[in-house]
Amino acid sequence: MRAWVLSGVCAGAVLVPGIAVAAPVPETDLAFHGTVVLDGDRAEMRLTPRNGGPGAVVDATVRMRWSVPLADEQNLPARCVREDERTVLCGTGALAAEATGEQLRVPMRLREQASEVTLEIDTAWSGDVVDKDRSNDRMQVLVLATGDSYAF
Repeated sequence: MRAWVLSGVCAGAVLVPGIAVAAPVPETDLAFHGTVVLDGDRAEMRLTPRNGGPGAVVDATVRMRWSVPLADEQNLPARCVREDERTVLCGTGALAAEATGEQLRVPMRLREQASEVTLEIDTAWSGDVVDKDRSNDRMQVLVLATGDSYAF
């Protein structure tokens, strides 16, 4: 079987047998920066997404995985959902190229008090774009139960 692909340049189109031409995938550079505080069984994470471009992001989802189980009852922001007993997913909303998104404030309750927790943050989904530099959207933060703010 022979495949014909339509390929064109301003003046006209040429049929080329056996060559499939794929559209380029938009490229972005998502980054997450913020702080997290742990006090007793309560934690609060504030995260600001940034898109370094060159393409725009229609929407992205950031995953926050805690090293300890979260309380069953949570008061999550509207764009956040539980994935499992330790994980929350939040939508970032649209991010233009070279732009900073709206800060996410995510209060959490742990199932039990902990003297320390580890919070892993990464991109769970970024639409139909490619992020070749994953070093600034994947991180781990050790948070001590001191009430101090830990930056990432």
